[in-house]
Amino acid sequence: MNFKSFSFAPELIQALDELNYHTLTPIQRAAIPAVRKGKDVLASAQTGTGKTAAFALPIIQKLFESDSSTTNAPSALVLAPTRELAEQIANNFKDFAKYTSLKVVSLFGGVNTAGQEIALKEGVDIVVATPGRLLDHIRLGNLSLAQVKHLVLDEADRMLDMGFINDMQSVIKSCADERQILLFSATFPAAIKQFASKVLKQPEIVRVDQTNSTASTVQHVVYPVEERRKQELLSELIGKKNWQQVLVFVNMKETADELVTELNLDGIPAAVCHGDKSQGNRRRALREFKEGKVRVLVATEVAARGIDIDGLPRVINIDLPWLAEDYVHRIGRTGRAGNQGQAISFVSREEENMLFEIETLIGQKIKRVYLEGYEVSNREVLIDKIGKKPAHLRRTRANKPSGQATGEARAKNRSRISNVRKSLKGEKLSLKK
Repeated sequence: MNFKSFSFAPELIQALDELNYHTLTPIQRAAIPAVRKGKDVLASAQTGTGKTAAFALPIIQKLFESDSSTTNAPSALVLAPTRELAEQIANNFKDFAKYTSLKVVSLFGGVNTAGQEIALKEGVDIVVATPGRLLDHIRLGNLSLAQVKHLVLDEADRMLDMGFINDMQSVIKSCADERQILLFSATFPAAIKQFASKVLKQPEIVRVDQTNSTASTVQHVVYPVEERRKQELLSELIGKKNWQQVLVFVNMKETADELVTELNLDGIPAAVCHGDKSQGNRRRALREFKEGKVRVLVATEVAARGIDIDGLPRVINIDLPWLAEDYVHRIGRTGRAGNQGQAISFVSREEENMLFEIETLIGQKIKRVYLEGYEVSNREVLIDKIGKKPAHLRRTRANKPSGQATGEARAKNRSRISNVRKSLKGEKLSLKK
């Protein structure tokens, strides 16, 4: 089966041929027929599985077949959690619709609204937006959603996690009464199931990956290491193994800035991508990373959403995420489209509990690699230092958090790790004195 078997218009097939889209991925085979039938869809698909084409192509085909003229009232809307992801999806739509007259406009923060307003006034068929900026334009009277008959909620789990539930509900109510909603999510926590039951009408369930699973093409590795030596270990591995392209995740913006400074001092070209950076700076950092001008891109969780790099060989978690579910999203940047990838995590003693939760979530024990010279200090000494019980005695969450519980869990973990870092930094300063 290939794309021609779905009877797409010649204009779409021509664009797909130019993009070298020939073989269908599992999510495309399963979701495209359901979307073309006009049914609501609840789809489970990991990042990098071709899910954008799974909803974009049938929507473009449907709009291309209709005779409606382009206005400032779009017929299709895609919501995404971050500006990077929104921009990526919009570019995909533009590539697919290259030989049609359909107009695609992206709306996201970090850039001036004036250019977006002009684009909307010139007419639009498909809008790809982040919830906040979309609602800004609606309040300004720049567009109406009354004609939206195709609504896509991409990475819906992340939007719920970021607190966009009220915004999403407001958007849904503003769309046409007879509408099709396509909900795509990499994970299915309780909050997503509850939300889907309220907004979807007899949806067709599409599952091509085990929920919360990771791609089989990704090799998982854990390096046990003390918190204060993580940056040192990162520089050593990059240098000794001659890694040329590494995406590094941290939990805090301050950590990202510090790490990039240290890497550059070590002679390893690095760039940073986090929410305090302007859209232009983030685009430049990503472009330099893709072009090989920098070897390392250090990013926070939210800023990295939408980063799409063909053949990215490895992702490194300097910090384990605050929530186990975020691990699935992070490592989805590597091992895409059948390519081999590596997910490396630097884990300190105080992160053992989170590592256990991650292993439970993905259903596999992650291989530990112990490096000589980076042995973790005596367990009881470190436990006394951080004033915590050992990981095997600490209580674990019985259920996956959602809503307020998710925020509380993140805050608790963030506070715990931050206190350890402050303690270790204080120790380093006293030694220098």
